[in-house]
Amino acid sequence: MAGKNGQKSKLYYEGVIMEPGQFLWVEKYRPRTVEDCVLPESVKKQFATFIKKGEVPNLLLSGTAGTGKTTLARALCESLGCDYIVINGSDEGRQIDTLRTKIRQFASAVSFEGKTKVVILDEADYMNRDSVQPALRGFIETFSENCRFIFTCNYANRLIDPLHSRTTVIDFKIAPSDRPVLASKFMERMKYILNTEGVQYNEKVLAELLMKHFPDYRRVLNELQRYSVSGVIDEGILSNFQEINAKQLLESLREKDWKKMRQWVANNVDTDPQGIFRQIYDILLPEVKSVPQVVLLIADYQYKAAFVADQEINLTACLTEIMANVEFK
Repeated sequence: MAGKNGQKSKLYYEGVIMEPGQFLWVEKYRPRTVEDCVLPESVKKQFATFIKKGEVPNLLLSGTAGTGKTTLARALCESLGCDYIVINGSDEGRQIDTLRTKIRQFASAVSFEGKTKVVILDEADYMNRDSVQPALRGFIETFSENCRFIFTCNYANRLIDPLHSRTTVIDFKIAPSDRPVLASKFMERMKYILNTEGVQYNEKVLAELLMKHFPDYRRVLNELQRYSVSGVIDEGILSNFQEINAKQLLESLREKDWKKMRQWVANNVDTDPQGIFRQIYDILLPEVKSVPQVVLLIADYQYKAAFVADQEINLTACLTEIMANVEFK
């Protein structure tokens, strides 16, 4: 779609911006306004208040993966016309040099247009507790007149107390009473995306996919795009995919085929560590003789998943121990 001077124009749907040429649906259909984020009304009201006042406080947004923390942080900045950067806490944000160079340079420079500057630290719970996090405590105070900081994390307990005390903490936990409403709203978003992309679908299958991963909206969209490759989403695709996964994992563990197991991990490691361990639990319990041993192993590695830097290595270690020590029927 072309605009003036041959430039490609942007498409909008209820606050969702679709960049031309963007391949990933999670980016292509990312909401750009607070109002169009699929979130509990209590959370949206808090952010609506920030927008009404025209202020961005220092924030700590916590909650499970894919619930819209980063999207909402960016939407807030977009709505208020802020200058902002996003730093990945599990990547460059783990290095103290990132603070000393990239963040310091951005936070210390005054916007020529007088805009508020915001640093969004995504996956902040992966930042080093001994060096990076304590240094950020000082940054928040040093640049308080010019810059705000928004932290997003899955596990708020992994951030040091001084960061909690210097931010407004907002929990993205979804109450049981909110789940049906939010699921219904996201179902409509899924159908709009599929209609826009020209993909045929079965609504019952969409509902099954949504409830399987809800409230991880990012995972739902990634899986939706994955299944849509054939141009049709029907019951056969979902059921066959689940059966193949379970069969491949069981075969690799029974045969003590580490290479095949390692491939299964690479193909199926989840953005939500708790979810993948639950799936393994459901798959293995009917197939093993030593049920107590398996339960204890899975529980141990599920707990470790809240602290490890690399989820894939942790999951591989869990299945390696099961392969080596558990007897199958």
